[in-house]
Amino acid sequence: MIERIARFLDNDKVAVWPNKQQDKELVTGYLATKFEYDRFYHERDINEILKKWHTFEDWALLRRELFERGYLKRNRSGTEYQRLK
Repeated sequence: MIERIARFLDNDKVAVWPNKQQDKELVTGYLATKFEYDRFYHERDINEILKKWHTFEDWALLRRELFERGYLKRNRSGTEYQRLK
């Protein structure tokens, strides 16, 4: 997968948010690999992990993408997240 998204990365960090939906899916899938299965994360933990893996300072966008694309689920209050796929 990393070969397909290399144009969006700089030193393994996401440096560019893609325009095309299929590229967004690739990048989001890459970021999802930074989270463990069977672990609950607080929103601040998600943000801290995302801050380590991108350079364009929009972790809220990336958190939403992970949730909306089904990589993370969250509880009703939005305070805990868990990796799904």
